[in-house]
Amino acid sequence: MLKWIILLMTIIASPLSADAPKKPAPATYVLVHGAWGGGDGYDGTAKALRAAGHTVYVVALTGLGARAKELSPAITLTTHINDVLAVIDKNKLNNFILVGHSYGGMIITAVASKRAAKIKSIVYIDAFLPQDGEALWDIATDWERKHYIDAQRDAPGLVGPFPGAPATLTRHPLLTLLEPVHLSGDEKRIKHHTYIYATHGAPKTFGKFYERCKADPAWQTHALDSGHGVMHDAPDALNAILLAEAG
Repeated sequence: MLKWIILLMTIIASPLSADAPKKPAPATYVLVHGAWGGGDGYDGTAKALRAAGHTVYVVALTGLGARAKELSPAITLTTHINDVLAVIDKNKLNNFILVGHSYGGMIITAVASKRAAKIKSIVYIDAFLPQDGEALWDIATDWERKHYIDAQRDAPGLVGPFPGAPATLTRHPLLTLLEPVHLSGDEKRIKHHTYIYATHGAPKTFGKFYERCKADPAWQTHALDSGHGVMHDAPDALNAILLAEAG
C-alpha cells in the first residue's frame, strides 16, 4: 500500500515541479572600477549581486581607492591589468562575468584578450572600448586630453580629477592613459558582449563606443537615463542588466 501512496504522490507533484521556474545557477562577477576612484563605487552593485546568491570580486587597482597609498607616477595600464589577472588566477576563476566602468573598459579589454577562455560574458558600463593598438589617450576627446596634461603640472605624472568631481576622488597615474592595449584576437571567443551607455549628462566620449556596439549584432546594448556614475544614478536598472548576464 505504501508503494502505491508514494507513486500517487509522485504523479500529483510532477506537473507542479515541471512548471516551477528555474532559478539561475550562481554566477561569479569580477568588477573593475574606473579612474580616480576605487572599488567602493561598486558597493551597492556588489551587495545586490551577492543578495541574489552570486559571488562577487571587486578588484582593488594599484594606487587608487583602498590602495591610494601606493599611488605612483610609475603605475601603468599593465599594472592595473595585472591586478585583475591576479584576482582571476589566484582564485582560479572560470566562466565568470567581467565588468568594467569608464577607464575600467581599457583594463577589461586587455584582460579579455588574455583570459578569454575563462570569461562567460563581458560588460562595459559607460566605458572606454579600445581597439588593438589604441591607448585611452587616442580615443579620448581633445578637451579630455588637455585636462590630462594640465591637471598633472603641479604633480608630474599624476592627473587630478575633472572639475566638479566628488572630493573623495584622488589623482590618477598619467601613464595608464598613454599605454596602448594590445589584443591577441582571443577576446573574440567570448560569447556575450554588453555595452551600457549613460545618456544623461554623461561625457560624450562614450557615445561612439555605444553606436559601434549597437551596429554589431554580436553585442547587446542598453541606453540608460543616467549620468556617468551609473552605479549610483540608475542602480536598479544596472543591477537588472547584470543579473540577466547570469542566466
